[in-house]
Amino acid sequence: MASKGNTKINKGIPTLKDAFVVLIKTEWNASIVNKLEAGAKRILQENNIAYTTLTVPGAIEIPFCVKNHYAYSQKPPDAYITLGTVIRGDTPHFDYVCRFVTDGVLQLNLMLDVPVIFGVLTVENEQQAKERIGGIHGHKGEEAAITALKMIALNRKLK
Repeated sequence: MASKGNTKINKGIPTLKDAFVVLIKTEWNASIVNKLEAGAKRILQENNIAYTTLTVPGAIEIPFCVKNHYAYSQKPPDAYITLGTVIRGDTPHFDYVCRFVTDGVLQLNLMLDVPVIFGVLTVENEQQAKERIGGIHGHKGEEAAITALKMIALNRKLK
């Protein structure tokens, strides 16, 4: 059973100047992903953080988009936030997709000089997803944005 969320995530949000975040979201399961995006945007706007959103077809395409955006952008962002929802079906496809996107984001975090925040829901059913976009398990889009802000501050401190 999942926890009720990180109740301390909202504490200690750093004040950042001149930060820029790129959200990468999927088209798949748009009704859920759009709510994840709305929560992330809400936090970014409340903290005066500039952002843009890029859309990819599905979760497997997220790491490709992050890698190429970072490689070809004039000025890389301070962080990426990945947003998607993978819901278990009747085939092993769920396991492969979850593994590929998770491993891809992990590899990006080890390769890039900026944090890549994992905001992809991997759930058994649509109800579990709804519980994570403002339900009993908090709002994972908001949590992803708060994590991005904290990681930007940490990354700046480390540099």
